[in-house]
Amino acid sequence: MSQNQNISSAGQRAAIVMAGTGIFWICATFAGEKLGLPLRTRALFDLVALAGFGFALYLTFKLWRDRRHDKDEG
Repeated sequence: MSQNQNISSAGQRAAIVMAGTGIFWICATFAGEKLGLPLRTRALFDLVALAGFGFALYLTFKLWRDRRHDKDEG
C-alpha cells in the first residue's frame, strides 16, 4: 500500500469517527429527551461524545503531522 493510500485511509477513518460520533450524540440527545432519561445518563452520553470528538481530533492531528513529515522528506 502506498503512502498516499495510507494517508487517504487515515483521513477516511477520522471522518468516520467524526460522523459516527456526531450521529451518536444527536441520537443520544434525542433519545434522552424522549425517554426521559436522568440528567446523569445524558451527561454520560455527552462525555462519551466528547471522548469521541477528542479521539477524532487526535486522529486529525496525527494525520496532519504525518503529512507534514512526508512533505519534509520528499
